[in-house]
Amino acid sequence: MRSETSLRAGVVGLGWAGRQHMDAYSSQADVELVALAGMEADQLALLGDKYGIAPEYRFADWADLVAANCVDVLSIATPTALHAPIAVAALDAGIHVLSEKPMAENADKAQTMVDAARRNSRVLEVSFNHRRRGDVQVLKQIVDAGLLGDIYYAKAGWLRREGIPGMGSWFTRQAKSGGGPMMDIGVHMLDMALHLLGEPDVTTATAATYAEFGPRGKGASAYGLGRKTEVTADDFDVEDLATAFLRLDGGGTLLLESSWAQWIPYDQCYVTLYGSEGGAAIEWGGEPGDPYRKLGIWTEKDGVPAVLTPVVPPDGGHLETVLQFLAIVRGDAPTEHDGAEALVRAKVVDACYASAAKHAEVSLGG
Repeated sequence: MRSETSLRAGVVGLGWAGRQHMDAYSSQADVELVALAGMEADQLALLGDKYGIAPEYRFADWADLVAANCVDVLSIATPTALHAPIAVAALDAGIHVLSEKPMAENADKAQTMVDAARRNSRVLEVSFNHRRRGDVQVLKQIVDAGLLGDIYYAKAGWLRREGIPGMGSWFTRQAKSGGGPMMDIGVHMLDMALHLLGEPDVTTATAATYAEFGPRGKGASAYGLGRKTEVTADDFDVEDLATAFLRLDGGGTLLLESSWAQWIPYDQCYVTLYGSEGGAAIEWGGEPGDPYRKLGIWTEKDGVPAVLTPVVPPDGGHLETVLQFLAIVRGDAPTEHDGAEALVRAKVVDACYASAAKHAEVSLGG
């Protein structure tokens, strides 16, 4: 029997990310996963059986789930171009929303999500699960404690040697995805960097994008949706590498880069901070069979150079993201969480793409 204090949860999207949300909701005693939506009939049946979803709450169309008035909270794990329409409809129906990143295919669509959250006094959160990493969490504590002093320069990047996801799928079509690696994985690094830096305003963006692999059918991921090698202009109209130089309010700068494919020895991710009193770097990547993770902090003690090795807590991932979302929904000030922080990321990504198209610096002024 359902408790009066339990929350009814639903998930739209039956892929890997959606399943992370399903697992998270199902792990909580005070949450009932009651509805799923997705177009893949076989997966809908399989997952419906796995999570004990009643047949009448297994929907092929997300709009039917929203209209059924059967959930209090909803996770969205669909192609990017569906985030805004699903979120707006759900928020207008009084449902709290947790969307996968990126927030939407552009900042205008992201703004409609924020507007819907505000007019309905509902929670809108966007899942940036990588900020839940243990190394990011401990470095955030170190930065906030002032150990690095004033951070004036930062670098962040996610680089793949060969990892274009789903060549010819929605990932590589601008109308459905909003962009290539800058939108897909670069936004994770942008989020981590701004989070660590204390959310400074980005004032200008100077960016460039390149498509040297995808249009030739090269660089496809060995996993996921296959390795299509014969592509047309309709199959791939996004970048496969993007780089941006961002000026921050207060005079700091952030160098951001992301790629799905380039000639490097192995995949690499990093966030590096340069402060007046110390520096720090998080790195992970490596060969599939030989991955590595590093967290380094360099400073001095009484004039003597010092290297710090803090204890790193376990990663949080999607579970922690979902748990925080649920806590916000149940908290004292849920309307303070309206997606505004994620909207900032969307505006920065838009500015980067605009700069790349114009070959000029773009301002993010008010």
